[in-house]
This record gives sequence, C-alpha cells and structure tokens, in this order.
Amino acid sequence: MPPHDAVLLTGTVGTGKTTTAYALSALERAAGVPHALVDLDQVRLLVPAPAADPFAHEVELANLRDLARNYRAAGARRLILAGVVEQAAEVPRYTAALDVARLLVCRLTVDADDVPARLRHRHADEPDALAWHLERTVELTALLDAAPFEDVRVCTTGRTPADVAAEVRRAAGWA
Repeated sequence: MPPHDAVLLTGTVGTGKTTTAYALSALERAAGVPHALVDLDQVRLLVPAPAADPFAHEVELANLRDLARNYRAAGARRLILAGVVEQAAEVPRYTAALDVARLLVCRLTVDADDVPARLRHRHADEPDALAWHLERTVELTALLDAAPFEDVRVCTTGRTPADVAAEVRRAAGWA
C-alpha cells in the first residue's frame, strides 16, 4: 500500500497533537522530505467566531484548501496537521480540502490522570482558559470514545515526542 499523503493528528486537548506534529516534522526534515506543518487552531483563529460555527470550522477548511494548494505548489510532498476532529463525517471534508488521496487520521491519547497537569502547565496564568480546557477534555474524550473513527491510535503517556512521532511516521508508511 502506498504511503499516506497527509497525517491528521487529532485527540482531546492535552494529548500532545502540536508537540507530536513538530516532532514528526523534525523526522521528515531529517529524512530530507519536503513537507508542511499546519496547526489547525491557528488557521481557524477568528474572533469572534460566527455564532453558527463556534469553532470556526468552515473558516478552517477554507484556509486549509488554500494552504494545502500553496504548500504543494512550493514543493511539499507531505502534510502534517494537528487539530481536533470530532466526528467521522468531517474526515472526507479534510481529505477534500487537502486534495489528497490518502489521509491518515491518528488519534493521540493520554492517561486521564496526566491531562490536568499538562493543562495546568500550559495555562498556568490563564485560570479561565484552564477551566474551559479541563471541562472540554472530558467532553471531547467522551465524544471520541463513543464513536471512534481514527485509522490508528497512539498513546503519548510517558513517551517522548520523538518516540510518538516515529510511531505515527511508521503508521503513515513514511518510515
């Protein structure tokens, strides 16, 4: 089977999606593979978000179409994305936005006991953001567990970002 054209790292908040994306990018760079890294939180950053689209998902997909096209035109052979995808029905929309034949959806997980410490570290000076993220991780975990749709699941607990990225890279057929 040919390698995937893109990897979408998803999962609840605090699982290490962005950290793993950067580690995966480092492995691709070391292998000399032209690629692009997209933090989906950044490409959907619209304040305020539309009332009908509180997570600015439609903006994210529109921006992703343009980014993917521009990155490919600049020579990227692979795309690495980090962001939350909540339902299986969204995956074909990402595949279409990226204009790729094969998208690997990798759900990162972490032991529930580790999430609060990770989020407290990230939002040390943001009590409102910390409270929101702590609540959101419970909600997202339940949602993702109820209807799993990922191609592969990788646990990040107790592992280095490089180790997690290497496992994702193998799953994508990039190693």
